Parts: sequence; C-alpha cells; structure tokens
Amino acid sequence: MSSEIADLSFEITTLHSAYEDGVEPQTIIAEVYRRIAAVDDPGIFIHLRQESDVISELTILPPFDPQAYPLWGVPFTIKDNIDLKGTPTTAACPSYAYNPKTDAFAVSALRAAGAIPIGKTNLDQFATGLVGVRSPYPPPRNAIDPEVVPGGSSAGSAVSVALGLVTFSLGTDTAGSGRVPAALNNIVGLKPTLGALSNSGVVPACRTLDTVSIFALTVPDAWTAFRAAACYDVNDAYSRKIYIPTLSTPPPITCIGVPTPATREFFGDTNQAHCFDSALLELTESGVKIQELDFTPFYEVAEMLYNGPWVAERLSVIDDLISKTPEAIHPVTRQVISKGRGLTAVDAFRGMYRLAELRRSAALLL
Repeated sequence: MSSEIADLSFEITTLHSAYEDGVEPQTIIAEVYRRIAAVDDPGIFIHLRQESDVISELTILPPFDPQAYPLWGVPFTIKDNIDLKGTPTTAACPSYAYNPKTDAFAVSALRAAGAIPIGKTNLDQFATGLVGVRSPYPPPRNAIDPEVVPGGSSAGSAVSVALGLVTFSLGTDTAGSGRVPAALNNIVGLKPTLGALSNSGVVPACRTLDTVSIFALTVPDAWTAFRAAACYDVNDAYSRKIYIPTLSTPPPITCIGVPTPATREFFGDTNQAHCFDSALLELTESGVKIQELDFTPFYEVAEMLYNGPWVAERLSVIDDLISKTPEAIHPVTRQVISKGRGLTAVDAFRGMYRLAELRRSAALLL
C-alpha cells in the first residue's frame, strides 16, 4: 500500500477513489509531508503547518460524502497574502506580518467543503511581480527546470501543485499572477471573474483589480475548487453574486488567439521564437484554429499596471510601511511602488478613461 500511495496522483477523483477503497485521510496527509521533505525546496513555503496539527484537524471532518463535501480530504496550499487562522500572513514582508484571527472568506468556504490547508506559500512581495523571485525568502524552484524562474507572483502556490505536493492552491491575480506561474510550471491557472471569489482576508495589491485565483493539475479540479469558493460575501464591497454554469462539452473546433508576428516580443531570444512557432504548428496540425490578433492594447494595459496610475493603488496599501521603513521592502518592489508618489488624481482619471478605450478595442478584436 505504501508504494501505491507514493505513486498516487492527488487529483480529486483519484483521492476520493482511494478514500472509497478505505485509505484514511491521515495516510494522505502523511504522504503530503513525505513529498514535501523529499522535494527539499525551502522556497515553496513561508509557513508550513505542523503535520501533527493537520492530522488533528482531520478528526473534525464529517463522514466521507463527496456529494456534500466535494473537497473532502483534499490537501491545498494558500498564497501568503491570504489569511489562514493561526498562521501569520506576511505578503513576503516580515515587517508587515500579522496574525489573522479568522480565515479568509475563500479559505473558510474551501474548508467547509472538506479541504485541508497545508501551509502558506511564497510570493513576489506584496504580489508585485511576475517572476517569483522578489522575496526575502529563498525563491521556489521551477518545477520543470530549476534553472529558470518559477513565475509570479504566486510562485510557491504554482510550484506546490506542479510538484504534486497538494491538489490545488489559492493564489491571487491582478496582472497575471495566477496565470504566468501556471504556464511556467505546466499546470492550470484559473483567474475568476472579478468579484466571483471574495477578497475578504486578502492583502490587496490593486483592490479594484485583485481576484483570488486557483492553481490545479486539471481543469475539473480547478473548477471544483472554484465552485466551492465562489460564494457571495456581503462584507466584501467588490463581491458579486454570479451565475456558475455547468461545464459543457468543448466546441468541436478550438480557437486560440495569438499575437500577430508584428506584435510578438521575445526580447531577442530566438530559441523562444522558434519554440513558439513550433507550438503553433503543432496546434494547427491537431485541428486547432489559430486567430492572429493585434496584441498592442493588451501590452498597453500591462504597462499601465506597473508604470501607470494603478501603481498609486499599490502604494495606498503599504504607504505607511514604505515611508517609515523603506528598507523592509524588496528593492525592486520599492522601486516599482514608490513611483506612485509622483502620480496625481488627474493621472488616475486619464488612466481610467484610457483603460475603458482599450477594453473597447480588445472587445472588438475578440
């Protein structure tokens, strides 16, 4: 049995089949910690819960019923800008750390569905960055190639799933933090519609744009976690009641939008350009329709997030900390966020107007 557990995939259906066959959740949690020790990557977790504490928590699980508890006995991790009761929240900045008295709303919903939190994962400090190495803690190693960056900002979350340590993980996504690390570690990254998942108990980056995101090995697993967490939260001003459809059969022909040759940017890396062209050829040969799009509007929006008025929104979160103890902030993060001091209300309104124009341009493209 031990060898079978060691080779067990942590996908939800596989875990639930094991539970139906008599495997105890304590056995699965023990395997989680065995895998974490075997990986031996100090950069994945900022706070790893004690195995004994997690085992003790299993005693309050209701009887196994995957219909009532779709995440029963499913291990997951949490980006360390999302609150987990009894575990410090740092946002990868020790000087900012606090001890939450309650779980974040999304975490609470997942636990109510039977999921088991294992620990808090590393990130680009204050969720500012897409590389996964702007942290005072050791950077997580990319699950595919440890010589390249893991992607950010939800680096530890993506790596913990990609390595098979847990079934899914919560991240956040403002400018790609829930999708870039998923892509770089070859897993699923789901960015929900804004307001679909509550941000109560989440350290903001840009509050008007933030969303809790989900990493998983498969689309069905990401969808199951999303459905469990997508509950309306009256205490979150940005939370919305949304209609959650049932997953349907994919269309017979999949259409993927890609940048036109003129709007592709590989920063001089001819190898990446060749790999991109090869991937398009494989997709085309497999029956996928490729639609070339002018990506200029998307690039301009991305630039606005890190060099435009939304930088001031990031500054509003840590203004006091960065003013009094600037040395507590990662140098690159400090450089990015400090630019918010030179922005005005006029810049903010101009930015909002331009964003609306770019949204319309993108909608017409699609």
